[in-house]
Amino acid sequence: MLIDLLFSWFGLIIVALIILPQAIKITREYERGVIFRLGRFAGIRGPGLFLIIPIVDKMVKIDLRIVTMDVPAQEVITKDNIPITVDAVVYFKVSDSQKAVIEVENYMMATSKISQTSLREVVGASNFDELLAEREKINQKLYEIIDRATDPWGIKVTGVTVKDVQIPEEMRRAIAKQAEAERMKRAKIILAEGEYLAAQKLKEAGEILRADPIILRYLETLTEAAKEKNTTILFPVEMLGMLKKLQSGE
Repeated sequence: MLIDLLFSWFGLIIVALIILPQAIKITREYERGVIFRLGRFAGIRGPGLFLIIPIVDKMVKIDLRIVTMDVPAQEVITKDNIPITVDAVVYFKVSDSQKAVIEVENYMMATSKISQTSLREVVGASNFDELLAEREKINQKLYEIIDRATDPWGIKVTGVTVKDVQIPEEMRRAIAKQAEAERMKRAKIILAEGEYLAAQKLKEAGEILRADPIILRYLETLTEAAKEKNTTILFPVEMLGMLKKLQSGE
């Protein structure tokens, strides 16, 4: 009798040692356990230590931290018919553990696919200049589209960034030539403006000289005297004042 009792207790202990590890579950601060009881959703547990019913309950562990996902490079033709290759980075996290498990089979893969599709859609509807000059605007469009598409899955997008835009080599050379031509155009405009201002000053100086024959005669005499070597030229105080007025354009 005593032996039978010992065997019974021993059997219970063995069963407990087998079942107990399956019943005890621990999730970290950034994790949640989605519980299904006989196939039906039974709640969300965690973080910390909790118990489930072995065999009856099944748990799916969900990570709540922000995920950094690289969107593979996509070959796209822009709105102005320029072929480019573009990639991006999507930042997102699980905001609803229940939806992330029940509403979509694999939320990581689904988010990746919708990000690729959205990237092709937004870039294809944009001009090449917009991709280069209005990157923040493109990022915002992608964020809104992806966040709206993944919201029913319990996914919250926190940011989208277009990383790199690559164009064919021949197109790159054409853009470089265009930029060089634009720089030369600006340089010629600046030179023309300088020549125009110089001509204006010369015109004003000529008008002043014509208006004052004394200065004109003095300058002619000065020019002739400067041809002689070892010549010392003395300027009257009044003449210096006139020359200053001539220089200032008064």
